[in-house]
Amino acid sequence: MTIQAVLGGKGREVISVTAQTIVRDAVALLAEKRIGAVPVMEDGAVVGIFSERDVIIGLAQQGAASLDRTVGEVMTAPAITVGQGDSVLAALSLMTRRRVRHLPVVEANGVLGFVSIGDLVKYRIEQIEAEAQAMRAYIQQV
Repeated sequence: MTIQAVLGGKGREVISVTAQTIVRDAVALLAEKRIGAVPVMEDGAVVGIFSERDVIIGLAQQGAASLDRTVGEVMTAPAITVGQGDSVLAALSLMTRRRVRHLPVVEANGVLGFVSIGDLVKYRIEQIEAEAQAMRAYIQQV
């Protein structure tokens, strides 16, 4: 069970922003797309992650003025990433240890996708349910 399998099931579209994007605009994008985070891209590379958590921290520290800053000023950097060959369980473990909910999937040729902890848990549950169904079918045959 690799990240590649998860991307195959959910798609590889990556919605991103640049470090120069105004936080207010990035927040509008998160709301419009109903997502919790986006990778921050510069010259085809992931330089950080902008998430709901960054918005909350900015609002707590600077109030509404934080909405007029750039994403580069408030993003979480450097980004923690995974490769498409990494296992789902390794990615879940990494997310738990580092207390993050989103991971860009990168390889030498750039960003291949973006996965959330919800994507990985959903995939893992589907795999466990399929294994349980196969076990039930096997037991019924015996």
